[in-house]
Amino acid sequence: MRKRLWIIRGAIGGMLMSVLLAGTAFGLEVGQKAPDFTLPGPDGKQVKLSDLLGKGPVAIYTFIQAFTGT
Repeated sequence: MRKRLWIIRGAIGGMLMSVLLAGTAFGLEVGQKAPDFTLPGPDGKQVKLSDLLGKGPVAIYTFIQAFTGT
């Protein structure tokens, strides 16, 4: 039960942080392509944006410190 509460708190905190940090990041204009980048996937393998775009639309969401003890 306590672990579930921490997960929920982390998810909410991550959403709030992403909203706050999004205001300071540069934005893309409508129709402009995002720059290609690589991130680690859940299995630890590197995933490139360009590889995912061939499969359809891509939505990226970040859980900042969602599953940490802080």
